[in-house]
Amino acid sequence: MSLRLYDTATRGQREFLPVRSGAASIYVCGATVQGMPHIGHVRSGLNYDVMRRWLTRGGLDVTLVRNVTDIDDKILNKAAEAGRPWWEWAATHERAFEAAYDALGCLPPSITPRATGHVPQMIELMHRLIDGGHAYANGGDVYFAVRTFDGYGALSGQRLDDVQQGESDCVYKNDPRDFTMWKAARPGEPSWQTPWGPGRPGWHLECSAMCATYLGAEFDIHGGGVDLVFPHHENERAQSRAAGDEFARYWTHNAWVTLGGDKMSKSLGNTLSIDVLLHRVRGAELRYYLVAPHYRSMIEYSDAALSEAVAAYRRIESFLHRVRERIGEPRLVPDGPLRPDFVAAMDDDLGTPGAVAAIHGAVREGNAALDAGDRDTAAAAAEAVRAMADVLGLDPLGEHWRAGGDGGSDTAGAALSALVDDLLAQRAEARARKDFAAADAIRSRLLAAGVLVEDNRDGATWTLKDG
Repeated sequence: MSLRLYDTATRGQREFLPVRSGAASIYVCGATVQGMPHIGHVRSGLNYDVMRRWLTRGGLDVTLVRNVTDIDDKILNKAAEAGRPWWEWAATHERAFEAAYDALGCLPPSITPRATGHVPQMIELMHRLIDGGHAYANGGDVYFAVRTFDGYGALSGQRLDDVQQGESDCVYKNDPRDFTMWKAARPGEPSWQTPWGPGRPGWHLECSAMCATYLGAEFDIHGGGVDLVFPHHENERAQSRAAGDEFARYWTHNAWVTLGGDKMSKSLGNTLSIDVLLHRVRGAELRYYLVAPHYRSMIEYSDAALSEAVAAYRRIESFLHRVRERIGEPRLVPDGPLRPDFVAAMDDDLGTPGAVAAIHGAVREGNAALDAGDRDTAAAAAEAVRAMADVLGLDPLGEHWRAGGDGGSDTAGAALSALVDDLLAQRAEARARKDFAAADAIRSRLLAAGVLVEDNRDGATWTLKDG
């Protein structure tokens, strides 16, 4: 493997050299389970699922930790507004996130730790920092003293004099730039006992404790959305390194999904929930839409762009179904060779746009071979398509999508797809023998049933008519 990753800390690509030979360790900041997931939330999970698959394809034993923040001001406030226990509110939305990840074909993480399950580790980390002069307790809170860590700001590029933590003003801070590690108990809120009084964890402390628990003092990759670079990841890095841990060797960050030019967020009211979208498109199609762009590029959501992604995915799907109908099931060879242009794209900072282009190139070659009656070339192209699509979690014939893992469309959507693809295969055969009357009749039957057929150089694709 010759993977190069863009490292946020160094502002450039670096060759990926893992801490431990033959293995890779990844920590991804997961959901703060305050509400239902939208596509902006799950993009990170999808991007790191692709990273994990590519590292595994390169022969590495990958440990992926994706945490859950299940205690937070927003969770407490929203649960209180709804008149529900905070723990029940968090658990309900945690299940919704897990269902969304599964509907979009994410492999389960090695572990999904919850913040509330790691308070002893957080207390131990605070002890180390207070004993080392990097943190202090005051008024029942515990704060990290930013000025005691010389490397503060190196990850995000923040100048120390300009640092604003985004926390409310507090009389207990020695310096307004310090950040909160532990919050003193408030009436009616959950709390845990510590040597400094009862309270609950701060956001940054949680992740440092969980990283060390599952990946050790030094690990390979820390990831998350670009909005986490500051203050969250900067503060994680500071407290862990001040405590003596080497922490992450590489920092990677995915860009946002925007709507109307703004980051998709509940506070702005511009979100698109996974449930809503999975009633319009299948899980594999939504996954294609979110992983085909480069993970560091912004995605500006539009219905037109989603429709284009659906059509592109169906070109891949239709080709494989044509091969299955004419030649037989194309094999998926787990360790078989991948096309050089696909490998080059993925090794270049997980360049999924180039990887997807390589897949479509193989689809075009395969369709041309099918039309020319060249069964061997078509079969080889189909195997190549399956191998490449599998790396991206997009193999239409893979177990997840074949087993009804298509989100809101489930088995009914899979059945519809199979029926339409069968008719399109019959139509392609009619066109190949120049029986255009039969081909037109099939197209008319599909149109009458609400299925639009479009012919292009990759073969025929279909979409459902609106309304």
